[in-house]
Amino acid sequence: MAKRFRLLFFALMAVALFALAACGATEEEGNEEPAAEETEETTEGAEEEEQEEQVAEGTGELVVYSSRNEDFVNALLEKFEQDTGITVQPLHAGDNAVNRIKGEAGNVQADIFISNDIGALEHLRLEGLLEGSDPEGVESIDEKYRAEDNSWIALSARTRVLMYNKDLISEEEMPKTIEELTDPKWEGDFAITRGGNGGMIAHVSALRQELGDEETKEWISQVKDNAGAILEGHGDIRRAVGAGEFKFGLVNNYYYHQQLREPTDNNVGVIYPDQGDDEMGAVVNAAGVGLIKDAPNGENAQA
Repeated sequence: MAKRFRLLFFALMAVALFALAACGATEEEGNEEPAAEETEETTEGAEEEEQEEQVAEGTGELVVYSSRNEDFVNALLEKFEQDTGITVQPLHAGDNAVNRIKGEAGNVQADIFISNDIGALEHLRLEGLLEGSDPEGVESIDEKYRAEDNSWIALSARTRVLMYNKDLISEEEMPKTIEELTDPKWEGDFAITRGGNGGMIAHVSALRQELGDEETKEWISQVKDNAGAILEGHGDIRRAVGAGEFKFGLVNNYYYHQQLREPTDNNVGVIYPDQGDDEMGAVVNAAGVGLIKDAPNGENAQA
């Protein structure tokens, strides 16, 4: 049976507002989490300052700001350099990237912004900080996955799922909806991420659109009380579930596949929640790339 998904484009502004509120936190997906997993960790002080110097002193052939984990971005940037001969100056700014771009309006430093969240990209577009484009072949990309003026394009999507430990609970016993996480029967049995985590921010934004603010606030309160732990990132959740510390956890779908590849603690399964005919479907968000308006190296950004 085909799975039902709720794409997060309807919640773009809510996502952006939540993201801005979370800016300045020293984390990332740890924010999403550590290195080879999608952490969106914020780059720490000295390291970020060093990157800023490199951007300022470099040739500026293409300056890329990124809020994604470096492991998801560096190979792409290296391939771009190889294919085009254009030197890339990256700044991994984590959760601070959006505010940095807004603060540089009128004195634009970046050419490209790679974001872990399309909500942030749409927010920048609505603020007039992204440049429309008409790249070759863009019509082959579904309109749901790009801005109306093609100023940003989604790169990869992720789905919110419930990953569970098969040694502790069966698929039949698992909750089938996000709402069920408020049921007292699951008290202490599952783990979630902190409220500032990018994946959780996006999920809550989708719930605000679907359920309204009051019901969403109630859901947040009840889930926080019910959760066995509120962990830093999704990598922490997948490892804890795999090790049997919790029956299940709320994560992005690729963490399930990461846990399957572990040499041990890999007897896990996954549930795509809210698949009933009258249910909202699993929440989907995406990472994407946007063109900064008035970029100093605009032609290279179109390469």
